[in-house]
Amino acid sequence: MTAEELLKTISLGETSTVQFKEVFDNQDKIAAEMIAFANSKGGMIIFGVKDKTGEITGLDYEGLQTINNKIAAIATDMIKPPVFLNVEAVLIKNEAKEKRLIVAHIEEGIHKPYKDRNGTIWVKQGSDKRKLTDNDEILRLFQQSGTVYADEMIVPDTGEADIDKDKVEEYLAHFSPSLGDNPAILNKQLYHNLRIMKNDQLTLGGLLFFGKDPQQFRPAFGIAAISFFGNSIGGTEYRDSRNITGTIPKLFKEGMSFFNANLLHKQNGQNFNSEGILEISVIALEELLQNALVHRDYSRNSPIRLAIFDNRIEIISPGKLPNGLTVESIKLGQAVVRNNLLRTYCSRFMIYRGFGSGITRALENQPNIEFINDVEGEQFIVKIPRG
Repeated sequence: MTAEELLKTISLGETSTVQFKEVFDNQDKIAAEMIAFANSKGGMIIFGVKDKTGEITGLDYEGLQTINNKIAAIATDMIKPPVFLNVEAVLIKNEAKEKRLIVAHIEEGIHKPYKDRNGTIWVKQGSDKRKLTDNDEILRLFQQSGTVYADEMIVPDTGEADIDKDKVEEYLAHFSPSLGDNPAILNKQLYHNLRIMKNDQLTLGGLLFFGKDPQQFRPAFGIAAISFFGNSIGGTEYRDSRNITGTIPKLFKEGMSFFNANLLHKQNGQNFNSEGILEISVIALEELLQNALVHRDYSRNSPIRLAIFDNRIEIISPGKLPNGLTVESIKLGQAVVRNNLLRTYCSRFMIYRGFGSGITRALENQPNIEFINDVEGEQFIVKIPRG
């Protein structure tokens, strides 16, 4: 980091990725700052700057060495698991004087959640930090590290009676016809082998794909679909409104039915009596809707939203892109599995392929798709213009 870059950063004040420390005051506080960065999007601690005013006071040579040694020890010994730390000393000119600063760069961690020696989890909250106590938020950190999949967790108060055996038979018939033709094999052991059940209760993935009534236990895990008059999501008048419930295959089927019923069909050389071609690529809609159902964040208690406006459609999925994925990287076919069971079930039963190529295929058939990774709002938005 150059002196000019550092001065510019300091001039902008503390943010969610920048913290100031005039001196090394308390190792537990420093550890908490480092943990918050590692559990969030990473950041830097600049030593030698007053945190309230941004005044650059600088450090003497002994202070440089002391801070460098202490923060390295904190990263290794006081944070579990240890965080990756990059430390640099920067010499800047301020008010015609040369001043030395220490900049500690903490990367976003890949083994979240990080904790202090008391087991406390810290995350960033704007320019400040906060303790994390909410179970759903803690689960999301585990998901980001790839150590826990929400769809593999059990759903309390469920059991074998909540499984629709016809759905299991149909599923088996798709990838193993010999099993599908033998309903006698449908038993608790098979359900456990397929990970529909765990410890005699349904997994979330098993419930969402094979349950008789998934929304009985998880009411928010459906689709809210509205076709508005006008172009505002705040509009109170609409052409069609549906609360779509059921298993993942049923949600997909009825979601596509909603698009088919509310988007225009155009005659592009077809016979007058034909239905016409949907104004937006069916292939793109299929890929995007499946992507939302398979890759949404199931630790967030909210539905997928489908919104049709006069000038566009939107598909809004709970949860931002996971594990460092960006809009540009998913366009290139990169993918991170957030829901392992659902990916397996869908790749065997639906037209979902599971190779990370869905976004690429959607863009090939509908190039004007806009993707928005709303980090602050914790949602992923797909927009497609109409007309």
